[in-house]
Amino acid sequence: MYKLSAVFIGLLIAIMVTFNGILAKNIGDYLSVLIVHIVGLTMISFILVIRKKKIKFKENIPIYLFSAGAIGVFLVFFNNVCFKYLGVSLTLSLGLFGQSVASGIIDHFGLLGMNVNKFQREKLIGFTLILIGIIIMLIY
Repeated sequence: MYKLSAVFIGLLIAIMVTFNGILAKNIGDYLSVLIVHIVGLTMISFILVIRKKKIKFKENIPIYLFSAGAIGVFLVFFNNVCFKYLGVSLTLSLGLFGQSVASGIIDHFGLLGMNVNKFQREKLIGFTLILIGIIIMLIY
């Protein structure tokens, strides 16, 4: 079930990057990032109200975890910029490759409080195939 959900997330990300990129082409990079996040804030606020959820913060949450929102702003901004010059498929392919490398490093060393999940050499085959695919996309 979770693997199918992850595939669905991938589909949504492709649609989101496309919409964000087209919006940025029409109104500019900075304003589009602002609008995307205002709409996101509005949507999650609406969902919280409908579900009658109260906002509760646990104690001792590391402050750096709250930076994810700022990272999201940069993510949308750079996706919009790359979309204009690379298109959807190359933007997402390069982004997913970066995510794969970063997640492999985080897992291997147990960074950011994650459990250690040592890197297996067999994964290099997958990384190599992904990189070959990206190179082919760059050429053609």
